[in-house]
Amino acid sequence: MVRESPLHLGHLKTMTALAEMGAILAPPVPGFYNHPSSIADLVDSSVDRVLDLIGLPDQHARRWNGPTRPKTGDAGGAS
Repeated sequence: MVRESPLHLGHLKTMTALAEMGAILAPPVPGFYNHPSSIADLVDSSVDRVLDLIGLPDQHARRWNGPTRPKTGDAGGAS
């Protein structure tokens, strides 16, 4: 994990070199799409993403599967 911002040119050059060598850079950037209700939820989200990356997924992690969309189809009318 890279440290928080601001990143200076030295950080960016190092991150570029690591990415060119095949590293996966995973900054601890909080996701708000799961509507966290506490700081612990934000931390858990970052930890869950890292666990996924290293092959140790948490079966209890809250996953985001895209935006919720209304179901399409019959509006309830009789045929």
